[in-house]
Amino acid sequence: MVLTVFQNRRWDADFLTLRKLVETGALGRVRTFESRFEWWMPDGFGSWKDEAPLSEAGGILHDLGAHLVDQALQLFGPVRDVHAELARHTHPEASDAEQDAFVSLLHENGVRSRLWMNGLAAQVGPRFHVLGSEAAYTKWGLDGQEPALDADTSPTDPAYGEEPRKDWGVLGNDGALAPVPAERGDYPAFYRELAACLRDGGPLPVDPADSVAALRIIEQIHGLN
Repeated sequence: MVLTVFQNRRWDADFLTLRKLVETGALGRVRTFESRFEWWMPDGFGSWKDEAPLSEAGGILHDLGAHLVDQALQLFGPVRDVHAELARHTHPEASDAEQDAFVSLLHENGVRSRLWMNGLAAQVGPRFHVLGSEAAYTKWGLDGQEPALDADTSPTDPAYGEEPRKDWGVLGNDGALAPVPAERGDYPAFYRELAACLRDGGPLPVDPADSVAALRIIEQIHGLN
């Protein structure tokens, strides 16, 4: 039996780009990592997510938080301290699940991750803002693969996953910033790696233990609030 988890956000163009910058040392020693999934949906998702209680895995932490926490763990490893602020702004009678969350993680290596999730943000912050000892990286806007798929773009299209130059993040310090060519977003990589695992015994695209680690942090947050 094979078990894996669809952590597709590991193959976002922006995350792949940031991971490369971290691994190549372009930022120096990373000190703080800020990551956001924010948008303006004042009428809600228009789905079960609007009313699902925590007992049924409702809330933005179980939804987007599972990806943001996973990305932080992938970049900077295990966590030794967790803080969070949770809020529900509309229809509190419908659910006890949060609509707005801020999570602060102190990793064992000393990096501080600050994560925001909010579907009620009339103005959004940067997708990534990462400060290192040598440089910083700032990226605005969300990965374009989901909108492309919604628009019936095939993953086999030559332009699939490519990010326009105008959306590239910038690296450096104030007064000396340079755009960073985005890595190509690649959700199909999950399926290629899963197929290689099933056919040839290759590694899983996502180790379920990674998702358990993220869920433990989410459960710890809910226990604290």
